[in-house]
Amino acid sequence: MPNFADFDTRHYRTVDVASGYDGWSSTYEDCVLDAMDLALLDGLTRPDWSGVARAADLGCGTGRTGAWLRARGVPHVDGVDLSEGMLGLARQRGAHTTLARGDVRDTGLPGGGYDLVISSLIDEHLPDLAPYYAEAWRIAAPGGALVLVAYHPQFVMVSGMPTHFTDASGEDIAISTHLHLLSDHTSAAMAAGWTLAELAEATVDDTWVAAKPTWKRFRGHPISAVMVWAKPE
Repeated sequence: MPNFADFDTRHYRTVDVASGYDGWSSTYEDCVLDAMDLALLDGLTRPDWSGVARAADLGCGTGRTGAWLRARGVPHVDGVDLSEGMLGLARQRGAHTTLARGDVRDTGLPGGGYDLVISSLIDEHLPDLAPYYAEAWRIAAPGGALVLVAYHPQFVMVSGMPTHFTDASGEDIAISTHLHLLSDHTSAAMAAGWTLAELAEATVDDTWVAAKPTWKRFRGHPISAVMVWAKPE
C-alpha cells in the first residue's frame, strides 16, 4: 500500500484526528464545497433514499450529511464522530436523532440495526480500512447499504496535499492522512462481505477552479469518489 509521506509536498505539522477536527470545526463549513461530497450523493442511482428508515452516519462531522439525508426523507439518523467540536455543530444543526462521540471502527451502535451506513471524507484518516468495513457490516441490516464518499487517492498523489486547515494563528495544520487506493477499498470491503453496487468519481471542474484558482493545474483530475456497497439479505 502506498505511503502518503512519499507524496507529501506540504510537510505541515500534523495532529491527530480528534484534535485536528476540533481545531477546524469553527471554519469547516466555509472550506468544504458541496461538489466534494453532496454532489456525488445527488448523482447516485442507489440506494433508494425514500426506503431508508434508519441510517448510521459514521464520522458525521458538522451534520452536513445528516441534513442531506433528512432532506430526502430519512426519518432516523444516528451520528458518531471523534471530535467534540464537530459534534457540537451537529447538535446545533439538529439533523440527527442521536449523536455520540465514538470511533467509526468501533461505534457502539446496535448490530444489524441500520438500512444505511454512510460516511463522508473520513477514510483518509484510517491507517487500515478493514476495521471500518467490518464495523459497517456489523451494524448494517441484511439487505442494507454502505455509502462511502472518499478523498480520491489520485488527487492525494498528484497534489501531495493532506487533509488540512488553517488555525486561528494562520498556521496550516495537517490532520493525520493515509493513502488508500480504490483497490484497497475493494479488497477490504469484499473481505467484510460487501458487494459493490455503484461507483462514481468527481473531477476538478470550473466550480472548483472558481473557488480555488490555484487549482487550475488540477483541472480534470479526480478529487473524490463515492462507493455504494450492498449487504445481501
